[in-house]
Amino acid sequence: MPELPEVETVCRTLNELIAGKEIDRVSVKLPRIIQRPADPDLFEVQLAGRTFRSVERRGKFLRLLLDGLVLVSHLRMEGRYGLYKQEEPLEPHTHVIFHFTDGTELRYKDVRQFGTMHLFRAGDELASAPLNKLGIEPLDEAFTLEAFKRALGKRSTKIKPLLLNQEVIVGLGNIYVDEALHEAGVHPETEANLLKPAELERLHAAIVRTLSAAVEAGGSSIKSYVNGQGEMGMFQHRLRAYGRTGEPCDQCGSLIEKSVVGGRGTHVCPTCQKLRGKSSTGNKSSDASGTNAVKRRLDGKTGKR
Repeated sequence: MPELPEVETVCRTLNELIAGKEIDRVSVKLPRIIQRPADPDLFEVQLAGRTFRSVERRGKFLRLLLDGLVLVSHLRMEGRYGLYKQEEPLEPHTHVIFHFTDGTELRYKDVRQFGTMHLFRAGDELASAPLNKLGIEPLDEAFTLEAFKRALGKRSTKIKPLLLNQEVIVGLGNIYVDEALHEAGVHPETEANLLKPAELERLHAAIVRTLSAAVEAGGSSIKSYVNGQGEMGMFQHRLRAYGRTGEPCDQCGSLIEKSVVGGRGTHVCPTCQKLRGKSSTGNKSSDASGTNAVKRRLDGKTGKR
């Protein structure tokens, strides 16, 4: 947390708040946040006098574009940006401050202190860590069904850990993988190379729909996430699997179960998401009932919470 929808929301908010603002000076109060350059003082010097032009997103990373430079920022667990007037009191855990010439300040706060910032010459950032090994963007036009199949390849990895791998598909985290798998009727422990063509098609569509709907809702405020204006996301009110342990599935009424897959807490409907793999291929009736449940859901016949 945050995942693609939350980072996209922050990106859009920052575009509204800081595009066109000129930096007077920068204050780094926690040097380890600055990963590049190695000297935080140089980071401050290089940014002074620059103007923020726009903000873009790559996976879970923000790309803040300035005159001739690009600042790559990873929020990690609880990093957040906010625009303040310079006379407003400094809140605890404020680690980097961009002082603008108009008397406002962009402040980066991070309680857990896991966030990072990398500064590059414009054009160098995509070929360097941490952006150079990222996979395909799931909300990009290039994310076709065929591109999705190529990204998964013929790997025998369980589908949930594979979807969480940022070198395969970017932006997906625990929340939206659980949601997409539930919508598609795919069990998270199913090996990727055992997915049938229809399952791949459903999963591809579910990923796009889930992420698009979450972006439209401003993301999910599960813990401390807010956008750059301090506003919470609203998609958490539409979750059908994640965080609903012991609650009835909106589709079939079975209780949502929680387990651990690939080291991550995982939420599954035992009826809609039957495990169909090497050890359970003979359970044709169960597979059929799960498929029918998914078809009903995709036909728009599901109720709302």
